[in-house]
Amino acid sequence: MDLLNTLVDKGLRRELPTRDEALAVLATSDDELLDVVAAAGKVRRQWFGRRVKLNYLVNLKSGLCPEDCSYCSQRLGSEAGILKYTWLKPDEATKAAAAGVAGGAKRVCLVASGRGPTDRDVDRVSRTIEAIKGEHEDVEVCACLGLLSQGQADRLRSAGADAYNHNLNTSEGTYGEITTTHTYADRVDTVQQAQAAGLSACSGLIAGMGETDADLVDVVFSLRALDPDSVPVNFLIPIEGTPLAKEWHLTPQRCLRILAMVRFVCPDVEVRLAGGREVHLRSMQPLALNLANSIFLGDYLTTEGQSGQSDLDMIKDAGFEVEGADTTTLPEHRAQAGGGCGSHEGSCGPCGEAPEAAPEATAVAAAEPSEALTARTDLVAVRRRGAGTDLAPNA
Repeated sequence: MDLLNTLVDKGLRRELPTRDEALAVLATSDDELLDVVAAAGKVRRQWFGRRVKLNYLVNLKSGLCPEDCSYCSQRLGSEAGILKYTWLKPDEATKAAAAGVAGGAKRVCLVASGRGPTDRDVDRVSRTIEAIKGEHEDVEVCACLGLLSQGQADRLRSAGADAYNHNLNTSEGTYGEITTTHTYADRVDTVQQAQAAGLSACSGLIAGMGETDADLVDVVFSLRALDPDSVPVNFLIPIEGTPLAKEWHLTPQRCLRILAMVRFVCPDVEVRLAGGREVHLRSMQPLALNLANSIFLGDYLTTEGQSGQSDLDMIKDAGFEVEGADTTTLPEHRAQAGGGCGSHEGSCGPCGEAPEAAPEATAVAAAEPSEALTARTDLVAVRRRGAGTDLAPNA
């Protein structure tokens, strides 16, 4: 099909597709799905071979968040029965990180709930980073602490952090419908602060919150303009006790189309298969490895993933290999540029350039899910590791 040939050619050249082309990927039929996966897989293999990078989450602080993000079980007013605890000590976090490293994780992601860290929190996380690096010199450490204030990214970098995660989550036009306690611009500013400090930027999205195809394309084009090195693609887990608990819009095919669109728009970026993959992709998870070159190993923040051994078996059985610590994740042209701003050598437009508004005429209706694989609403009575105990998730 001409569309896919065009997108493969553009992906191999790191050329930005048009919005119409990106929308057309989301509107392909189930009969065309394997062709879409195969085409995007060519682009994935060009830049990342058959390697899969493993990442591991350590939840430093859970619950008690003053923000009202509708998708989050830790939000203000959440009725989700999650474990709530304050900061893990550096030795506790290091012990938790060691479990992920032992399973093959190349990056440890340190996450804390809240609007953003105080200076005292940055000191605390800095000590944790130093402790983890002291035990595991080669492991990458990514911090995810919310909105940053001036100078905090520099302090995290000085402590040894390699990356900073802050997702855009959804399009600028619909952001206010998901969160009201901070703005889309606040999120963009934090990612840019991380880049300015020399941290590798990690920023992605959440699909399945009731957004349109145009919204999905908008946020992915915004990410391309922002130019992070890593783009996590999360699929909403509708958690009981949150405003989005009844939002079930995803099928395995829909998830694969979204991942393919992200790969075509961000061909040489680490696309990470993140939260919700087990719930929504189910038995089609191995197909997604043809699109994403990175996954989280094991559990997430307040929900369980499949077992780490199951992840490793899946990677091997699908014909992929775990990326080793001695391998550079990013393609040479990005790694030499230091990642972040300018690493596309001008192909993304000026740093910080706002993407043009999607014209109404480009909106394409989402393809109807097949009758055989419709959205499931019976899979999540969310399992919560450690619920009712003193055991922190992933600890």
